[in-house]
This record gives sequence, C-alpha cells and structure tokens, in this order.
Amino acid sequence: MNTFFCSDYSRQIGENVIGTATHYETYILVECPPPWTTEAFNSKWVPKDLRILVEEVKHAKLPMRFLLIANDQSHKVEQTTLLIYQKQKGLNQGYQKHEFQLTNIQQVAGFVKRFLWGSIPEYERERSITRDILVCTHGSHDKCCARYGNPFYFYAQNTIAHLDLENVRIWKSSHFGGHRFAPTMIDLPEGRYYGELEQESFKSILTRTGDINCLNQVYRGWGILPIPLQILEKELILHYGWDWFNYKVTGKILEQSLDNNTVLAELTFAKTTGALYTCQAKLIKDESKALEIKSSCNAKQSAVVVNYTVASIWLEAQKVVTLSA
Repeated sequence: MNTFFCSDYSRQIGENVIGTATHYETYILVECPPPWTTEAFNSKWVPKDLRILVEEVKHAKLPMRFLLIANDQSHKVEQTTLLIYQKQKGLNQGYQKHEFQLTNIQQVAGFVKRFLWGSIPEYERERSITRDILVCTHGSHDKCCARYGNPFYFYAQNTIAHLDLENVRIWKSSHFGGHRFAPTMIDLPEGRYYGELEQESFKSILTRTGDINCLNQVYRGWGILPIPLQILEKELILHYGWDWFNYKVTGKILEQSLDNNTVLAELTFAKTTGALYTCQAKLIKDESKALEIKSSCNAKQSAVVVNYTVASIWLEAQKVVTLSA
C-alpha cells in the first residue's frame, strides 16, 4: 500500500511555494457535480462536445484553462453556472468575470464557442460582483487534494459565514496544479494562487488583515505573471503590505539568458493615489536551494526543482496617472 503523500513530503523538505502559479489568459469554470474521474472532463456528467472542445483547446496550446467546479447545492439546482474569467490588458488587478446561468451542462460547449467569437448578448450576463474561491478537492487526480482539500473546503465555508462576508463564493474545483501544496486554492477575479493553507492564513487572505508575512508560507504567486515576476511581486507585497492588493499592476520580462538562469524583470504599478512606479529586478536561479521532489503522490520519479531568487532590485517613481475605476 502506497502511504506516500506528496503534500506531506513537500512540507517536510521545506519547499517554497512561491513561483508555482500557472499562467493563463482565460479560465472557463463549468459547474458539474462530483464525483469526477482522474481526468475531470471524462466524468459521466460531462457531454461529449464539451470534452472535445477541452481537448481541442489543449491540443492547440491556447492559454485557457477549463475547470469543473461544484458546491454543496450543485447536485440539486436546475441550472448550470458558467464562469469565464479573462485577463485584462495593461495596468490591472487580475481578471474580468463573465457569469452565465445555463439551463444545463449540455449547453456549455456551444455557449463557450459563441462567447469566444464575441456573439453573446450583453443581457445574458450576470452583473453581480463576486469573489470566487476555488479549492482543489480532486481526490481522484491526487489523494492529497482529498485528504487536505476536502476538510479545508468544509471549514472554509464556516470561516466565510463567520466573517459575514458578502459576495464571497467558495467552490470545489478539479485539478489546477500544485497538489503537493494541498490544500491549494485560486482567488478570483485576482487570479492569485495559495497553498499549504489553514483557516488562520485563509482568514487573513479574505480580509487582508493580520501579519503579511503569513504569505511567506502560503503564497504561490499571481497567475497573470510569469514565474520570475511572481517571485518579484511577492517581495513587493511584503514591502507594501496588504495595500498592494489594491494596486494596479503590469509586468514583463526584459531580458533572459539563453539557459534561463538569469532574468531581468520589470513590474509597473499604480498606487490608489495614482502614483506610478516601475520596479526592475535581476533574478537568478539559486542552485544552492535546489530540491528533489515528487510532484504528485503517484509520480514514479523525482524531479529537481530550482527556483529564482531576487539578486538586486531597484525602484523608480514615474508620474501621477489618472486611474479609471
């Protein structure tokens, strides 16, 4: 009997979770009651045309991620929630939500195609502003997500209710990477990833209060940014505190060595006052912190993980800009 749990092992060896958020332009979240099979879109409630669409997107290597989501009412309701989150251009705070209530999951594939072609009328969109928390509970994909994701989801519902937070929804989600950091979650519309969570750090993330240094243990990175920029962004969070989450940000890689060992990265951000700053940093892969890990409970072989570290950083004030809402 295999008693290896990748999440336990990652914690034991002290793996740093930063720089492990996956980078997508679009998330397509489809409500579908569990149980889900190992490959979620092979589950029995998923229609064939949706399965084919997911395969086509994967084959074309489009920067889109399809996920199944569910809550405790999903098997009872007479409709299917479809959430499409799209990355915004320029200075931004994450993704823009488009929400639709469809009659059933059979309608999803055709509807998504029409949406991507830009032919969905405005009146079909739900206008509510929500914060959608996705917790991976996909135990058939990796047992750590059942062992740690399910209890976290259960207690997180109580945490949200106790804090009396309006417009915060929590969903069980199919696999979105990083199960060795279970329990792991995505916070949308921002698109920030977290792992190794417990209720205290979750409460801080929800309310943006408490010790900002808790993010050293749980912050996987911001999904709108490539990995080196995720590491730079965390340094700026620790410097500016929870205020940073109200800033609008954009970033790019300026230079990269051929072996990818050295990166020159740039983040531009606008404070709520309208003051604009540019931060540049040199990041290097730190071989001294290389770790040999198994990325999942079922992994046959270990892999060596080497992450970037900020070697130097400099900040320059630009100008005052007028920020639109």
